[in-house]
Amino acid sequence: MTRLWSCMMGPRLYKIYGDFPRLQSEVYVPNALEKIGNKIIQGLNILYNIGLYTSPFLATSLYRWEQFTYISAVKCSTGLGLLLIVAMVFRGFGRRLNPVYMSFLKILAKAQQNSPTDKVMEPLRKYEFDFSAWPINFDWTETERYERKPRVYVDRGLTRRKGGIINQIATMPCQIIAWIVTILIGKKMIYPGSIQLLQIAVDQYLLQGREKLIQEQGGLRNKVTTRDGNSIDTMLVDRRGKKQYPNGKTLVVCCEGNAGFYEVGIMSTPLEAGFSVLGWNHPGFASSTGTPYPSQEQNAVDAVMQFAIHGLGFREEDIIIYGWSIGGYTSTWAAMNYPQIRGLILDATFDDILPLALPRMPACMGSIVTAAIRNHMNLNPGDQLSLYYGPVTLIRRTKDEIITTDETQLRCNRSNDLLMKLMRTRYPELLCTQSIEVLAQWMSEEPALQGAIMSECGVDNDLCSTLLATYITEQGESHPLMIGEDMTDSDKSKLLLYLASKYLVDYNSPHNNPLEPCYFRKPWKPLSDSSYVQHTVEPQKSNCSQLNQLCKCIFVSAFISVFLRV
Repeated sequence: MTRLWSCMMGPRLYKIYGDFPRLQSEVYVPNALEKIGNKIIQGLNILYNIGLYTSPFLATSLYRWEQFTYISAVKCSTGLGLLLIVAMVFRGFGRRLNPVYMSFLKILAKAQQNSPTDKVMEPLRKYEFDFSAWPINFDWTETERYERKPRVYVDRGLTRRKGGIINQIATMPCQIIAWIVTILIGKKMIYPGSIQLLQIAVDQYLLQGREKLIQEQGGLRNKVTTRDGNSIDTMLVDRRGKKQYPNGKTLVVCCEGNAGFYEVGIMSTPLEAGFSVLGWNHPGFASSTGTPYPSQEQNAVDAVMQFAIHGLGFREEDIIIYGWSIGGYTSTWAAMNYPQIRGLILDATFDDILPLALPRMPACMGSIVTAAIRNHMNLNPGDQLSLYYGPVTLIRRTKDEIITTDETQLRCNRSNDLLMKLMRTRYPELLCTQSIEVLAQWMSEEPALQGAIMSECGVDNDLCSTLLATYITEQGESHPLMIGEDMTDSDKSKLLLYLASKYLVDYNSPHNNPLEPCYFRKPWKPLSDSSYVQHTVEPQKSNCSQLNQLCKCIFVSAFISVFLRV
């Protein structure tokens, strides 16, 4: 009876992998009983999600329907409940009669009862199954000593503390509406990848992408738990000690966009560049539990970084954090709290989500949108980047249609504001009226014309490099650097343009195209490579099926997001 119960409640099995590097996968074939049970449960799950997202309209319609009574509701619920029980019984008997599933269940039970060492996990990694049953590979409590290190946060509730008690009472209705809007549709519009219906639609794409990472790259799946109790799905491709990968010693931690999953996301770029890579899914995305609120996002990336350092044994100095789009929020938070990392790469990232949200919403909702974002979804990579002083690269997509307030004007790309905030924080003495105007003009031009502006201003790369190196040698590299105190406005403009060309890389591409591997390089250090110059590469069509599916995923999520907004 115990085995039957385990079969009924056990995870769904999808595939069985071979040994790497052969890894000839075999699709798990359920028998008729299990197949019937799975179909019924899957159908009920889809029905539940549809009912959840249409609940306001459904409840209104049922309330107006005179023939619908409480007795009818009880009968309907009882009928669905009995159908679920019958489906689980069918599934349980079907699995109990299947020797392949019973063998898997035995291996899973052993892994869950013992410490998840490599020896214990090795046979379990050959199976692709529901992640909810996956053993915990790393828990944040395992680093209790490291937890004593205080975390750095920026202001996360600006509108709550403005004004006195009278003002707070007056704005309370707006705050309540903002809270309701955030819960119902706000977080789904900002993170459409958390919508369950979308995840059901792209489930097969994610399975294929995960299979490709495991089969072709030798990826290892791990479960990491956070301090707020969420389970984060991660994928590691470890290339340390492999001579064919000279960059394998460096680990790239990838932070995906608002509809991105590591299975079909940005991991492919650093993998093609030869790095070790650690991908993870946002809370509430695919197999990761939780909801992508800022606090849970912070705890997730914090646990992933602890896993990389304490669980996998990578030094903090050998880690690069790579964030794309909204992944810039978690990337900058991690960089702010792990300042010794090798560098930070931000691709198509904004400085603040509010200027992007307001133009896309009705003007009459401005105060509600502002309250909802500032109090509940205050994603501000720019403020967090201001508290990180290590190497950083900003990749600006010149045809970006997402992180801009006007896609026809390059000057409206929010990567410009991110760069300006970076320069203001690190080199405050270089910013004067003239230098700010010159930098703004330089950022508003296409890459082909930026070189002409630098030549017109008389920027000498070798001289600027020498000036910067001399200052750091004499004064040290502690930030902010006060270089420029005794310079003329013209010289400040020259040095500011030189530094901007080191931090900013232009990519002639729209928002969703995969980043070319030639762009992925370790961020510039002032005293390292003086030969680094900004350049632009035309986007090439990728044959990687994972990335093609990423674009499909984003398209579907954008459609659902617009639908929810309307």
